[in-house]
Amino acid sequence: MTPDEFLRAYHARHPGATALAFADGRCADGRSSYQLLADLPRAGERILDLGCGDGHLLELLVRRGCRSLVGLDMSPEELAGAAARPALAGVKLALARGQALPLAAGSLDWVLSHLAFMLMSDIETVVAELCRVLRPGGRFAAVVGGGPALDGAGEDGFALYLRLFRDAYDAIAEGERAPRIGDRRTREAGGFAALFHPESGFDPAIEETEVTIRLDAGAERVWDILSSMYEMLVVPAAAQAALRQRFLVEARALAGREGLVPCAMRCRLLVATRARAT
Repeated sequence: MTPDEFLRAYHARHPGATALAFADGRCADGRSSYQLLADLPRAGERILDLGCGDGHLLELLVRRGCRSLVGLDMSPEELAGAAARPALAGVKLALARGQALPLAAGSLDWVLSHLAFMLMSDIETVVAELCRVLRPGGRFAAVVGGGPALDGAGEDGFALYLRLFRDAYDAIAEGERAPRIGDRRTREAGGFAALFHPESGFDPAIEETEVTIRLDAGAERVWDILSSMYEMLVVPAAAQAALRQRFLVEARALAGREGLVPCAMRCRLLVATRARAT
């Protein structure tokens, strides 16, 4: 199974999973990772949500007064969820891949991507397409995920989940595991600089903002968030149930007085700018 086939299979089974997991997370200033992106463009600018999923980011943009919007995803099930949002009645939604954007050259001011760009294959082709559809001076902004953010406080829900998950995943035969997804260069500023370089049509300066997203919640909710990770798709149901039970027992021991399990994810907001014509 190719990475794209795996991703389609996941989202066919779990449409809306990304928004369900991360829409309620908050960074230090109270915004969600989606809101970090939604706050970047001005209302009158032309915007593409690349890997729009079920349309959560698009709806935030509509609420800000943005009207010239396009949402693109390769999952029909995710797009069906976006089309069902009343707020998106006037938004163009397209079934397509980032490697072949169905948009005219220079037609966009912004391309935004929430936890999607880092999953894409043939990433140089995606970058070339971003260069083509952005106007000179247009910008591409992506929220990309990292790992747990422990901040020296010991194990939290995220680190606990990863520790337990590795045991379950290691028991899966090599040929039955999830394919390797994405390109590591999409996850930090140095990698972005290697992809969005002057020869690719972008300015050399990459803007990077590190953010910690708090996902603190009850043990069952934290499980729901973390178990939405793609690799869980290949874990057999019985192993998932056993993993869930182990997680809930150990996570509840981490909970504070209000019953919230500390859980933090380190993310990056990365921005590249299309070079202006000389």
